[in-house]
Amino acid sequence: MQDAQILIVDDEEAILHMLNTILHKEGFKQIDTACTGEDALTLCQTKKYDLILLDVMLPNRSGFEVCPLIRQTTNAPIFFLTARSTDLDKLSGFALGADDYITKPFNPLEVVARIKAHLRRHRQKSIPVQPAQKVYNYKDIEVNSLSGEVKVKGKVVELPAQVYQLLLFFCKHPNQLFSKGQLYEKVWGEEFFGEDNTVMVHIRKLREKIEDNPGQPRHLVTIRGLGYKFVSNGGNHEHS
Repeated sequence: MQDAQILIVDDEEAILHMLNTILHKEGFKQIDTACTGEDALTLCQTKKYDLILLDVMLPNRSGFEVCPLIRQTTNAPIFFLTARSTDLDKLSGFALGADDYITKPFNPLEVVARIKAHLRRHRQKSIPVQPAQKVYNYKDIEVNSLSGEVKVKGKVVELPAQVYQLLLFFCKHPNQLFSKGQLYEKVWGEEFFGEDNTVMVHIRKLREKIEDNPGQPRHLVTIRGLGYKFVSNGGNHEHS
């Protein structure tokens, strides 16, 4: 991962220096910087980058204007750096092709953590994988990984996308114990910082779909103090 080519685009010299320094300390050695959108476009046309940090408030051309042009030359993750933090600004950034949105002032170590997570996920997508099992059958639960169809006791149930991904992960790893942090990193593909309730919320939603009694789950059980396990035979186990 440390061989990644990174481009930092910002018109504030202090931010360029700070990000350059922290990334070098984390082992990233191939870093280019640019102060304008025009310079960034020129670099992207001549070099291949693995990730781009792009300031929104640039002179002449804003990051919002430059991002779609960069997207024409690369599929690398693009992070917007900006002091503009409204929901509309964020939605505009994602609509233009950004992969993440970092609000100034920011914690440099959090930026590095996000960079590592995106690089890891982006590279995993490019690694050829062996064909996976297509249909998973566990007692009264059936998951077709090709069609995305889920059946419980023979009846099709609709799952939100991330809830489905969580179920599919459990189906691929039956009877294995996973902590909340492990699930977040493996299913959501991002580093877990310890305070997020995302996993618990999705576990509850999944139980509501696949369990006869979500309050007393037989399939998706809690191992107190340790994490969660998908029991392939749907027996009676500890829960909470």
